[in-house]
Amino acid sequence: MTNTGKGFITNEDSRAFWISGYPANVWIATDVRESRHWVARNNGVSKTKDQAQTLVTNHVNAAKSAWDDDNVDGESSAEKIARLGVKPVDITIP
Repeated sequence: MTNTGKGFITNEDSRAFWISGYPANVWIATDVRESRHWVARNNGVSKTKDQAQTLVTNHVNAAKSAWDDDNVDGESSAEKIARLGVKPVDITIP
């Protein structure tokens, strides 16, 4: 689900359950009643861990390809990193 800004994760949510965000709008949360209410409130869709990992991996791979393809003639590796930041790395969700 997409982070909609203010109110997406409330102070009450943070106190009630663990939550962490990942690329591709993947959110991992403790499976408790409060987190299920949070998912429903934000029109989220529950996924299996494998489905979520696939979404994250596909997003990161696309970002890596975009990074690889964004070249400027005569630019050094250090200059590319200064311009774009470091190349995205693989992420494994917990």
